[in-house]
Amino acid sequence: MNPTLFLSILALLSGFGLRYWINRRKFYRRSPMGAEGFSSYEKSVLISFLERTGKWIAFILIVFGLLFFWSYSRQKKEKEEVVLIEKQNPK
Repeated sequence: MNPTLFLSILALLSGFGLRYWINRRKFYRRSPMGAEGFSSYEKSVLISFLERTGKWIAFILIVFGLLFFWSYSRQKKEKEEVVLIEKQNPK
């Protein structure tokens, strides 16, 4: 397997997985009235900051995954073009 393809799949899966995990935790922390329940102010601030940071990291992973996948597709296309040119012009 091509390393670029592997990195793209890994980055996309980890990015989407991280977003899913953060959103799921946030969903289950809500009360029936829709307010998030924290045991203290400090936990509220810390968890909110970590979740915000985690979402940015997940976004960056998704973007890198898409860029790696685009790079892989370009490499594959260029390789196919070289093979096609070599078939048309045998030495």
